[in-house]
Amino acid sequence: MNITLNTQLPGTGDLIIPIEQTAELANQLTRIAEKLALPVSVIERDFKADAKEVLVLYKPDGSKTYLLGVGANPQAIDWLRAFRKLFFEQKTKLSGQLGIDLTAFDAAVIEAVVLGVRWGGYDLKLYQTDKPTTPVFFSAAGQLTIFINDNQQAIAQAALTSAEAIAQTQRQLLDLMNAPANYKIPQTLADWAISSGTQYEYSVTILDKAELEKQKLGALLSVSQGSDVPPVLIVTEYKPKGVPDTLKVGLVGKGVTFDTGGVSIKTSSNMHLMKSDMGGAAAVLGTVEVAAKLKLPIHVIGIVPATENSTDGRSTKPGDVVTAYNGKTIEVIDTDAEGRVILADGLGYMVRNYQPDILIDLATLTGNVIAALGYHAAGLFTQNDELASQLIDASNQTGERLWRLPLWDVYREDIKSDVADLKNFSGKPIAGAISAAKFLEVFSENHPAWAHLDIAGMAFADTEFGSQKNATGFGIRLLVAYLRTLIAETH
Repeated sequence: MNITLNTQLPGTGDLIIPIEQTAELANQLTRIAEKLALPVSVIERDFKADAKEVLVLYKPDGSKTYLLGVGANPQAIDWLRAFRKLFFEQKTKLSGQLGIDLTAFDAAVIEAVVLGVRWGGYDLKLYQTDKPTTPVFFSAAGQLTIFINDNQQAIAQAALTSAEAIAQTQRQLLDLMNAPANYKIPQTLADWAISSGTQYEYSVTILDKAELEKQKLGALLSVSQGSDVPPVLIVTEYKPKGVPDTLKVGLVGKGVTFDTGGVSIKTSSNMHLMKSDMGGAAAVLGTVEVAAKLKLPIHVIGIVPATENSTDGRSTKPGDVVTAYNGKTIEVIDTDAEGRVILADGLGYMVRNYQPDILIDLATLTGNVIAALGYHAAGLFTQNDELASQLIDASNQTGERLWRLPLWDVYREDIKSDVADLKNFSGKPIAGAISAAKFLEVFSENHPAWAHLDIAGMAFADTEFGSQKNATGFGIRLLVAYLRTLIAETH
């Protein structure tokens, strides 16, 4: 499906008109009724412009007008969700040629609109053999025209370019996250990064098991011991050409391609969803690729420690002590608290080899953050108020919500070990997300601008695409918005 911009509204053809719930709603519906030669009473009765509400109206020539409610004071996420739902539910009924009338709105909404449209065509049936044919609108023959005002063309084109870059990357990473473990091993993530780096001209280095052993990334190696597939450390680096002295942002993402819990094995009821335990990796890999695609003037390094957490006779056992890349010893109390263990090496490798100005890690880390925040926000942990403010601003822009939780030193008690420098699990049924963050803080080596995002409740969620939880792509839009904030503040 191809998307273009146009400043001339058509007289015929199928058209989507988004409508905001304002005091002018009655007047707007009256104008639409007159244009379509329909009784306004019918439209006013059947359409209130609630978020995601759709009313389909038929014109005498057989073409359709879709009224799409976006609710009151819609934010970017509201636009995205409204269009995603419409295009997903109507995809088999859409004609091959379709328009969206955005002449009543600022063209900046195009990014969210296009992301919603593209996402509405997502197909979760990755391995079904009897898949239906691709709907004509989402085929190569499909054409979407977005109608804008003359004076908005520059803003509209920039928004469209950005949306297309994000949408393409996000779609690939949704597929990776939704792929089962027999189709996705650590090397699969490495291969994706290598292909992306080649295509978009950024560097990718893969540390295989032999190199991990040589460089003594003992924490990552300890988690992988029970698996037949070897771990890797994926290092991606996008450095803009001709832009000296830019900020250096280091991103570290947890890449557990399947998590059994190891010897501290999980219950079977939801273990099949543990193919999603590389949500942090997806966010990091996706953000670096988008930065490179859009040629953002900022230096970004992404590191992904990738492994399975499986179980056999070689597995790390509860009570074992392992040595991380930075030399710290970790008492492994719970092998199901493996994410923070591999992130210890990811953070240590980033700090010691790249010295980033800003350091952010993302991980589907704890069930406790879901207990605290549910499925509406990720947990944000940082000692840096400015960094917290910038990330929360980016989260408010994108609708990928963050909520700040404490990192007080009193929580250090939860990670004290009798036999090692620290332990990976407090053993307590409370404050687990905070104690995990305090553990990771040690491996940030007191970095003054470090933040940890626990995205366990956000990376895999209920959506319209399936009957059980599936990938959301959380973090890519958030981090790209954050990078843009940094760029705006430094240029």
